[in-house]
Order: sequence, then C-alpha cells, then structure tokens
Amino acid sequence: MISRTTVVVQKDAPLLRCGRGPPRATMSRMTFRFAVVAGRASSGAEWTATARRAEELGYDTLLTPDTLNTYAPFPALAAAAAVTTRLRVGTYVLSAPNRPPGLVAYETESLQQLSDGRFELGIGGGRPGAERDAEALGSAFGSPAERLALVERLIELVRANEHPPRVLVAASKPRMLRLAARLADTIALGLPPAATEEELARTVSDLREFAGDRFDELELKTNIAGIAPSPSELPPWLSRLTGGGDPAAMAESGSLVFLTGSAEQIADLLRHRREKYAVSYIGMNAMFMEEFAPVIKLLRSA
Repeated sequence: MISRTTVVVQKDAPLLRCGRGPPRATMSRMTFRFAVVAGRASSGAEWTATARRAEELGYDTLLTPDTLNTYAPFPALAAAAAVTTRLRVGTYVLSAPNRPPGLVAYETESLQQLSDGRFELGIGGGRPGAERDAEALGSAFGSPAERLALVERLIELVRANEHPPRVLVAASKPRMLRLAARLADTIALGLPPAATEEELARTVSDLREFAGDRFDELELKTNIAGIAPSPSELPPWLSRLTGGGDPAAMAESGSLVFLTGSAEQIADLLRHRREKYAVSYIGMNAMFMEEFAPVIKLLRSA
C-alpha cells in the first residue's frame, strides 16, 4: 500500500538501442501519454513503491520537479528507473540557472544509459520564486534573456550527447514559446492555474504560428493538480498548489488544472482537448494517480 504522504509540487537522434521506450520517430503527437508528477516520499521504499505502482497503473512517465523542497531530480529518477522496466522518467522541469549546462549534459548521458534509454529531459527558465533556489545553490539566476540563452545552450549540449533523450521545454511567454517551438520535442504549456480553455486556445494558436510546419512534430502537455467526481469534492489543501485559489470555485470556472466528473466524462474532455488543441500528454499529481487510472484505461482502449 502506498502512503498518501507523498509530497507533490508541482527528433532527432534515436534513443539507445537497448531502450525500452518508443523511439522519437514513432511517438505520435496524437497518441495519449500520461505522467505521474511526484517530488518526495517519506522513505526510499515509499518512493520506489510509487514508481512501481505508477508503472502498474499504466502511466508512461514519472516526472520529478526541481525545487529545494523535493528530491534532487537525477538521483530520485535513477532510483525510480532501477525498480521499473517500462516506465520512463523525466525532470519536470530542471531550472536552467541551477546547474552549468555541461553538468546537465553529463548527468543526462549517465541517466539515459543507466535507465536503458528511458530518460526524458525537461528544462525551463525558472518558475516564479526559483531565484531563491539558485541563490541557495550558489548560482546566478540571471536576467530573462540570460536564462533563455542557458536553456538553448543546455539543449545544444544534451543533443550532442551520444544518446540524447527527448527534450521537454516548459514555456508560457512568447520568447520561451518561440524557443520551444524551434527546439523541443515536447512543450509543457505553463499556463496559470486559473487558465481556462480560452487561454489554452490562444497559447496553442501562438505556438502554431511560431512553429510553422514543425507544429505537427510537437507533443503538447498540460498538468493536472487534482481530480474528483465533482468540484465540491476537490480537497481544499489543493489551494497550496494553485496560488491560494479555491479549488472548487476554480473548477467551476473551467480551470484546466482540475478534472471533475465521471471517468467517462473526463476521458471525453481529454479527447476533446486532444482533437481541438493537440494536447495529448497529461501530467497528474501523484496524490491522485489511483483516481486517474480508470481514465487512462478508457483512453487506452479507445
């Protein structure tokens, strides 16, 4: 039994020949993928149990944030990969200022080999408040332009590795969206917690313009903070993950970070978002991975 104490925070070269995951060339942008987003556990045993359970439930990926309140991503993901066989593992997302790009490329190559090609690198310019993490780690956070350049340099170095992974870029503002449209395999749409499908439509429209002919090669991802049969059944503590907003009220207003309804209704909604907005990669807060599993079954059987 997995304890509920788990804390959640929030094409190019082929994968390793021995890797168990699908090579980029065959990973359709319209094929659903599902990730568990987890950052910490009460023990190493609970952490690895979470990874094994995610694999059993049919999730494709275990994603780990990069904050000082969560495990250091590379060792945590190495531990998860060691106890699973199919589950892919990824950073969600590394804050570019926290580490020199060369170090990230070195760590990436190691984990890509140790996981038999199941690692996916997620990178971003730093979430709000990430400057405090950079300072604690002895790094300069830098200006937005400097962080953008760091992300680009990091991707360049990782792609030069012998066994480059899939690259996810977290993006919300135009300059990062442009970079992601040009360089990423997957784009995590960093919309604010209260964003609705209207904001999603605008962002995807901008991204389509930035990417041009490359848009059809991109996999688009959104993240879910919680799931429940109805908005009123979303736990109030979820407000900690959404900037203090009331989860029930946000869900009633159409917030993208909450899913409510029956498994069938939620599956229909996600199919709609895939068809209309090309969002096919869904990240789920690990606290709700059991509740979301029936939806995965429905979408896999469709």
